[in-house]
Amino acid sequence: MPPVETGQYKPEPILDEKEYQHILKILQSMALVIERNPATFSSLDEEAIRDHFLLQLNGHYEGSATGETFNASGKTDILIREENKNVFIAECKFWRGQKAFTEAINQLLSYLTWRDSKCALLVFNRTKDSDSVRQKMHATIEEHPFHRKTISRSSNGDSRYVLVKESEPGKEIVVTSQLYDIPEKK
Repeated sequence: MPPVETGQYKPEPILDEKEYQHILKILQSMALVIERNPATFSSLDEEAIRDHFLLQLNGHYEGSATGETFNASGKTDILIREENKNVFIAECKFWRGQKAFTEAINQLLSYLTWRDSKCALLVFNRTKDSDSVRQKMHATIEEHPFHRKTISRSSNGDSRYVLVKESEPGKEIVVTSQLYDIPEKK
């Protein structure tokens, strides 16, 4: 018989609800940074705005937050790892309508592996009508074929949903959507 290793079992790292809320709060705090520095953000593209989010996250997670990191079927915009294992993934997109938002949902889901269960969609909005965009985001997610339930919906804040990928029908994925108003380019 081959020898059997008897090392101590080490479970996969998971992101508990308290830490997930902490990450979302860090991301959400960027809304104030953007509002207080409109000239800085008005000329930035998606990647440059994302880098500002990464700066905030890396201040809390000691460099564990990376951008444009390959995972599963592509490069995700924000990835936080613990012990070299994913614990949080986010995708950043400018609002370009419901069809593009559906594509962003699909893109985010394609980056998730069987371990990934908590993620976010960060949507940058240059339109003047945030409430309308939030309503369209909500309708788009609820109409998505992988949507299972809405956990919470705020008319002026984050909304949380449970989605289930077709390839993993028994695994629930929590997706939080956040909308950030970005000043128009001058």
